[in-house]
Amino acid sequence: MKRLSDLLVGQKGTIHSFEKDDIFIKLMEMGCVPGETVVVEQVAPLGDPISISVSGYTLSLRLSEASYIFVEEEIM
Repeated sequence: MKRLSDLLVGQKGTIHSFEKDDIFIKLMEMGCVPGETVVVEQVAPLGDPISISVSGYTLSLRLSEASYIFVEEEIM
């Protein structure tokens, strides 16, 4: 298992769990729920934030937020 912040542009993963409970609700409201597939679409020029595709839309997350999400990487 990897953190979402460790995936590179174009890599896919399935959300498995969250590290911190206090950000869990915020991320779930944005569509980041366990079982959802996420794709890293873009990374800002300085590396933060990242843009991901989840639940049919594009979402920008800070690396600190993405590091709380554990994903099972899909090998292509």
